[in-house]
Amino acid sequence: MDRLETSNLKLGIIAGGQLGKMLIQEARKWDIITYVLDNDENCPAGKIASHYMKGNILDYDSVYQFGKLVDVLTFEIESVNIEALKKLKSEGHKIVPDPETLELIQDKGLQKEFYKKNGIPNSSFKICESESDILSSIEKGEIHFPFVQKLRKGGYDGRGVAVIKDENSLKELLPGSSVIEEKIEVEKEIAVIVARNKKGEIKSYPVVELLFDPHANLVDKLLCPSSITDEQAKKAVKYAGKIIELLNMEGVLAVEFFIDSKGEVIVNESAPRPHNSGHHTIESIITSQFEQHLRAILNLPLGNTQLQLPSVMINILGAEGYQGPVLYEGLMESLAIDGVKIHLYGKKITRPYRKMGHVTVMSSSLECALKKAEKVKQLIKVKSWKES
Repeated sequence: MDRLETSNLKLGIIAGGQLGKMLIQEARKWDIITYVLDNDENCPAGKIASHYMKGNILDYDSVYQFGKLVDVLTFEIESVNIEALKKLKSEGHKIVPDPETLELIQDKGLQKEFYKKNGIPNSSFKICESESDILSSIEKGEIHFPFVQKLRKGGYDGRGVAVIKDENSLKELLPGSSVIEEKIEVEKEIAVIVARNKKGEIKSYPVVELLFDPHANLVDKLLCPSSITDEQAKKAVKYAGKIIELLNMEGVLAVEFFIDSKGEVIVNESAPRPHNSGHHTIESIITSQFEQHLRAILNLPLGNTQLQLPSVMINILGAEGYQGPVLYEGLMESLAIDGVKIHLYGKKITRPYRKMGHVTVMSSSLECALKKAEKVKQLIKVKSWKES
């Protein structure tokens, strides 16, 4: 696509979560007609899309028939029926990112082998088909404690991952084909959002630092700019650019990294879509990750990724002990703080640790933004009319 003619352009988004919603919010600025496929009639994106289609994103027929309705098809989650996407591609439909890229990243084993083959630093690993295969490899001395088990497919938001510290932890092994990784001594976790269009233009966003909630295994805070060295930041940006180029990918790619105890930059995993680690870009970067994704998949010039103000992003998560119709506390008090931008995803039902929204806090310095973010974190509570 060389020109943007939005009066008739139909964009299809597979899955209707908050990422789809925020992508549609950008698409509407350009008068793009949007279609969403999701099984949940109350999904966040379905409420604002031009057209909502009810259907299972893992069902071949649902995905195939949906894809035939639109001019450009993209997705906001990896768990999608690949065979339907391949069939659509073979018939000349535009799927971006490409189904082969999605197929590789869907499988953490293939992802790890891709990094190894292309000389991209990542932790040592072994692929095991079952729990008995893992136990046998331990006995043979091929796997050593402590290690991290990741299911090859289906893991999301911290699910499908087990940290096995010693023999007593073996009862926590997950059933299924897995990647067994050496447990790295992690000093910091960082991420880079990178974008590429069909012309081969590549642009990266500033490196962000991720702080995790140890209970939910979800991002608790995101800091931009990060506190890593310039050399480490250059390496992370270089590796992210190399990955998206090797994949020949169009769209936005999120690459998560570890900084180990020796200061080395090591790739953890990637996601071929807008990502939680890029939500701050809506306000703090000239071009948001969602606008950039549209630019990339439509082969338009990529936008400016300059940081406008230091920012801290916090996830709004469902509180423990509450499940049911959502009730927010502290929104008004938080909005009274200068530089606070609140995004609620429109999910009507809360449950413990469910992502219900996010807040980006901007200030003249990262230190000031952090102080404000801590205050917001104490103020906003996601409860329910019913306790679980």
